[in-house]
Amino acid sequence: MTKRPLSPEAAAIVRMTRAQMSRRRLLQAAGITGVAAAAAACGAGAGGGDSGGSASASASGSSAPSPSAAQDLSDTEKIVNWANWPLYIDVNDETGAYPTLEAFKEATGITVNYTEDINDNNEFFAKVRAQLESGQTIDRDIAVLTDWMAALWIQSGFAAPLDKANIPNSANLEPSYLGVSFDPDRNYTLPWFSGFGAFGWNKAQLQETLGTDTLTSLDQFWDPKLAGRITVLSEMRDTMGIIMASQGADPSNFTDDQFQAAIAELQAQIDSGQIRQVAGNDYVAALETGDVIAVIGWSGDMFQLGEDYGVGLPDTGGMLWTDNMLIPSVATHKKNAEAVMNYYYDPKVAAEVAAYVQYVSPVKGAKEAMEQIDPALVSNQWIFPDEATLGNSYVFMTLTPEQDVAYQREFQKAIGM
Repeated sequence: MTKRPLSPEAAAIVRMTRAQMSRRRLLQAAGITGVAAAAAACGAGAGGGDSGGSASASASGSSAPSPSAAQDLSDTEKIVNWANWPLYIDVNDETGAYPTLEAFKEATGITVNYTEDINDNNEFFAKVRAQLESGQTIDRDIAVLTDWMAALWIQSGFAAPLDKANIPNSANLEPSYLGVSFDPDRNYTLPWFSGFGAFGWNKAQLQETLGTDTLTSLDQFWDPKLAGRITVLSEMRDTMGIIMASQGADPSNFTDDQFQAAIAELQAQIDSGQIRQVAGNDYVAALETGDVIAVIGWSGDMFQLGEDYGVGLPDTGGMLWTDNMLIPSVATHKKNAEAVMNYYYDPKVAAEVAAYVQYVSPVKGAKEAMEQIDPALVSNQWIFPDEATLGNSYVFMTLTPEQDVAYQREFQKAIGM
């Protein structure tokens, strides 16, 4: 099939992807209440879902190229292939099964082949890009992508438009998630979950090392007693956002000098050996083995590790992001994929998953449904954040294509990738 050319903006991202393969989420929030409104006022849509800047600066749901439609085999093949991130769905801890997926199969007769094969947006895109460009199947009918990467897929014609008639529960989307610049009417995406870039730590090891079981500041994180026992994310927006905030800059609106000051600090901490590793989602394994004591990581991951681990936003602020369900243009089970989306936008199902993963649910009614599942979680700020929690988090500034390439280059140079 004819190769679909990328736009200049998308091509810039691809060049960075192939050259650097930076890992895990180049993150951004798709609007949530007060933060969404603030970001929209800054011209970033409802939360500036185009955190990648370069991918989404010109992407929108209304101007995406028409994808090459793949043959939909949903009526004859009762399966759907779903690619997601690790630790991102409910699991039966005894059997390893996925309770909501089992219930979906029982209700619909559709089997979901669920794989945790997304460790990083760029890494995943590099793996499937050639097939997407040539119109060949990638053997996945749903992919969960962070806003900026979802924007790139939409802009490049790699996303299939959703048939909302097959997803009546999409009406349960929280209104604050509408209006994002890359998909204003949510014609191509439905948010999966939002979450925070935050501190995570082993409570006992932190207590033994620093004399406290709570991590609240980057000064603590940089304490020489933790030298070689911490990791930071290979995602520029999380790591750099937290560092810039600690230096008094606003990650939602910063200058080049402020970015360079944060790069200098990151470089110094790497060169000194303070930082053991710059990691993607695999930082979780290092925590579990005890190789590291504290991390800049993702909020829900800490809860799934158990009560021995702590999570908290830095006192100077954390980062906020959203991941989205998207159907690739080459998907061969589109209607089945839409059935999955519809199922997970049932408030009861959404609440069940949120109770396990403890990320922010985008589904209206999930909070009320949570009262029947676990009333204690209704006030959990990591699932249903209030204005104070949101006010202590930032949406990373929307970047131009030129800024994104330049900042990524600086960041990759610092972390040695």
